[in-house]
Amino acid sequence: MINETEIRQMIEKIIKDINVAPKEESFEADLISNPHNLELLKDMTKLTPARIGLGRAGSRYTTQNFLRFRTDHAAAMDAVFTSVSEEFLTGLNLTTFQTKCIDKDHYLTRPDLGRQFDTDVLSQIKAHLGGQFQVVLYVSDGLSSTAVEANAPDALQVIQQGLKAKGITTAPAFFVKYGRVPAMDPIAEATGADVCCVLIGERPGLVTAESMSAYLAYRPTVNMPEARRNVMSNIHKKGTPAVEAGAYIVDLIEMMIGNKASGLDLKL
Repeated sequence: MINETEIRQMIEKIIKDINVAPKEESFEADLISNPHNLELLKDMTKLTPARIGLGRAGSRYTTQNFLRFRTDHAAAMDAVFTSVSEEFLTGLNLTTFQTKCIDKDHYLTRPDLGRQFDTDVLSQIKAHLGGQFQVVLYVSDGLSSTAVEANAPDALQVIQQGLKAKGITTAPAFFVKYGRVPAMDPIAEATGADVCCVLIGERPGLVTAESMSAYLAYRPTVNMPEARRNVMSNIHKKGTPAVEAGAYIVDLIEMMIGNKASGLDLKL
């Protein structure tokens, strides 16, 4: 039976074979034929990664644009349905804890269970941390394993080093499988941390499947208003680079602890 790693390698090879030329190299060939104002169209495409002004053959996209669309769609599907690899977790020395979801289908159809843990799992998380810390920092798959593997290592390293330099105590990082954003709430309640921060994969789109977000809250509690959270989204190489995002998150955590507030209560 083919495992997930082999499937991912096959998909990457197919994508590489299909996308024979970088977009920049065939930019003008992608656009509509004989536009009224080519320079204006070029300027518009620089302002958005969305698909605008694409050429057609009759009522359909040109072959190259159609293949790129299918490739991006396949990458988005792969990001959602593929799990974060064990090799990745081992490389970052991240212990895994699982929500009440039992598999990926369960996770997608029961978002409420992706916010909850069994009591014994919360006890294991608390034991794993081994003490009282100001910040609990963890990684979760969310809706894109691709985003986590592409961005979490750099962001995690910067955050950990930055908090240490500021004298803010941080618990050992860990990984939550099948996690939704509010899974941070029972974790924070169980550990008593001042700030809880999760690096989580965003729902992938057709622009990129590698976008990660960071959600943070000061002393979050179960069923609290979402307005008490802060979020930094679009963490990826074409958005906010992971290293830059990590530095900002460090400053944000410091502000939360200093002001004892987060979300709308935190004046940035």
